[in-house]
Amino acid sequence: MKTPKFIPALGAFFVLIALAVSGCGSSVPGNSVAVMAGNPISTKAFDHWMFVAAKQQAAQSPSAPVIVPNDPPNFTKCIAQVRAQIPALKTTKDPQIKSDCKQLFTSLSSQVMDFLIRAYWYQADAHRLNIKMTDAQVQKALNTAKKGQFSTDAQFQSFLKTTGQTLADVTYRIRVQQIYSKLLARHPTTVTPAAIAAYYSAHQASFGSPQTRNMRIVLTKAAAQAAAARKALSKGQSFAKVAKQYSIDPTTKSKGGVLTNVTAGQQDSALSKAAFAPSATVGKLLGPIKGQFGYYLVEVTKITPAKHRSLAQSTSLIKQQLTTQLQTSAANAVNAAAKKHWQSKTSCQALYAMADCSGYKAPKTSGSATTAAP
Repeated sequence: MKTPKFIPALGAFFVLIALAVSGCGSSVPGNSVAVMAGNPISTKAFDHWMFVAAKQQAAQSPSAPVIVPNDPPNFTKCIAQVRAQIPALKTTKDPQIKSDCKQLFTSLSSQVMDFLIRAYWYQADAHRLNIKMTDAQVQKALNTAKKGQFSTDAQFQSFLKTTGQTLADVTYRIRVQQIYSKLLARHPTTVTPAAIAAYYSAHQASFGSPQTRNMRIVLTKAAAQAAAARKALSKGQSFAKVAKQYSIDPTTKSKGGVLTNVTAGQQDSALSKAAFAPSATVGKLLGPIKGQFGYYLVEVTKITPAKHRSLAQSTSLIKQQLTTQLQTSAANAVNAAAKKHWQSKTSCQALYAMADCSGYKAPKTSGSATTAAP
């Protein structure tokens, strides 16, 4: 698993929790969508990030309107947005638009809630593990990120306007990203030469290619027909003509009997054994050979030797594969630990419940509907 997508995409619209994480009651205040260990996620924060998420989705389709379905369960405002911004749906009945708003809400809200909740989880786990992140460290990381992505401050301001974010959002995003990186750093992600050598030893078949042969064949039902075909070839008739006249193989009959890049064991076992025998030199006609489907004549036309990549040649690829595996394991471990310690302390309003919430049960799926924003 890579760094969660919400980290570069979303920030936060609320004051950073102090993270002397409390064990307060789990009831969710009326002005909040969730509570994590006594720390509320405000409806204001949720609405802000629904707007950001809606802008991101709309940006994927040119000229698409930004529809923000953040007023469940009736979606009165969403219905009004749809009618105002999508003329083609102006006369569509309310129930249909409401259904579309609900579907869009389900899609976007699960992303936003996952971001908001896990941002709390990572900070809480960092506090539990005594991982520190100073304001100066966050500012330094922010400056580095801005310098790497934007040539001028005007470009950065344009980015904020386009995405609907604020400087506080991006700063918070950087803070969570840095904390997440420190959590990852507690798990091994360095690939050793010994690990590379062990992987190479256990997967040598993956580092090369087997010998292949090009050949021409004639397949007949009876030995007498194969003998007649061989006699015709010996008198100088072309393989193309003989294959067309005598062969019953539908794949090669009209192609001069040609098979290319054949590996051992790929064809009828009797044909393969004969074609890959040491005596099957280039240009030598073999057969008739009795096989599963009849009698074969075969002539090898080209032999491409097997290739094998050495450990030195394979090291870079193996290191990349093992690094990805370790990074995935580290991410899984970080998320598993956060979930283990904090999901049971995460309560959500029923309308905003999703997989991160304590006691969540996925609703039964039903027929799908088109979203209001095309």
